[in-house]
Amino acid sequence: MRHWSTFARALPLLFPLCLSACAGLDLDQASVPLTSPASASEYADMSPNQRREHERLVASYGGAYNDPELKALIQQVVERLVAASERPDLKYRVTVLNSPAINAFALPDGSLYVTRGLLSLANDTSELSSVLAHEMAHVIARHATIREDQVKQAVLVSRVISDVVNDPDLGALAMQKSRRTLASFSRGQELEADAIGVGIAARAGFDPYGASRFLTDMGRFGDLKSAAFSGSSSTTPDMDFLSSHPATPERISIAIANARQYANGAPQGDGERDRNAYFSAIDGMVYGDDPKEGFVRGRKFFHPKLGFTFTAPEGFSLENTSQAVLGATQTGREALRLDAVRVAPDQSLAQYLSSGWVEGVEINTVESLTVNGFTAATAIARGDQWSFRMFAIRFGSDVYRLIFAARELTPELDKQFRAAADTFRRVSSGEAETVKPLRVRIVAAGLGDNLEKVANRMQVPDRPMERFLILNGLDAAAKLKYGEKVKIISE
Repeated sequence: MRHWSTFARALPLLFPLCLSACAGLDLDQASVPLTSPASASEYADMSPNQRREHERLVASYGGAYNDPELKALIQQVVERLVAASERPDLKYRVTVLNSPAINAFALPDGSLYVTRGLLSLANDTSELSSVLAHEMAHVIARHATIREDQVKQAVLVSRVISDVVNDPDLGALAMQKSRRTLASFSRGQELEADAIGVGIAARAGFDPYGASRFLTDMGRFGDLKSAAFSGSSSTTPDMDFLSSHPATPERISIAIANARQYANGAPQGDGERDRNAYFSAIDGMVYGDDPKEGFVRGRKFFHPKLGFTFTAPEGFSLENTSQAVLGATQTGREALRLDAVRVAPDQSLAQYLSSGWVEGVEINTVESLTVNGFTAATAIARGDQWSFRMFAIRFGSDVYRLIFAARELTPELDKQFRAAADTFRRVSSGEAETVKPLRVRIVAAGLGDNLEKVANRMQVPDRPMERFLILNGLDAAAKLKYGEKVKIISE
């Protein structure tokens, strides 16, 4: 959990930027584990340190996503890429992460990770191969090793500041600055990895233009996410893959130039794309939040496994991350955070709110109350730029913190925050059993189908047409052919 004083100071950046979409309300301190242990076979060729790092990464991304057909396709692609790479002697282990985030990354030992969110965005085997080959290129060029050394140094610096200077907040801010530097350093290597990756994919027989197509769709998806949370593209949410793999027009142009070298200058490659095989592998794949780890439907957050639900005020968009449920309005002037902490049973929640974990609490606003039968407390805290209406709700053995932030906490806005807190309630077993995840569904266009008709079948909270076009790599002028297969999102 973020230390609150740092959290409060970082609010102008935190709420619009930390929506990384890693599925699952943070349960490090909660009562129900959400990830299952990996099989022994996954650890067969791992050292103890590699195993610990693997477990940590998989747990932080909602666990591994297991689908035999999808795993088989990815393994086939990897084997072809390895054989065509500059280092066919290297071995790679690919894990699909159960996260809706758009992300892929590599570790120095050849462990490759790709999220199901990224897989849902790709449209054929060449686009999949471009991502995997790019991450393999980081291993071949030892970028991952260099980055790991830089991370270790950044951690050491932050510990010195925290322990020697005795200022944990300053240490945390130093670590944030170091991470930004590391991201910039990594971006400086992206073009090299792109060039190596396109070459590997092309020599393996895949369409070399897969990289440029995927980068284009990734950039469009980033713009859509940004618009959903900020009303403009000026503050792009911190999607991990986009932050270190920016889909800039320059990078896309260079990717196209790289592809032309392997396509004899032709604007289209003749390598494999195999859209049908790829669509078959992702058909039925979970999309967005996994209900087992809590999910968002519009303004409502629902966690069937933990047994509670909550509805945000009008105008809020929600995102379920690995640390908390986060929300913001399009203006960026209001935000919220819902997370879980442990509080001693003998400490009242009013005492907890006044205990100093947050600065600027107005003691005269601390109030004990009940929320749908649960013991709770609320208070107001004020900072230089933000004011907060905070709730602590005891639910089972945990306490849930529901924190609303506003640039200007007016009486009317405070009333809306209180009303939203009153929606926190227990869900019945019957309600939980009715919950179904959204999935990627592959459908064929029928006679008379057009973009609008098919897009209207998307069970998404907003912008169904935009999401449909991006997911399928289409533009608004595209015409659907009878029998053409496309992706939609539905239960």
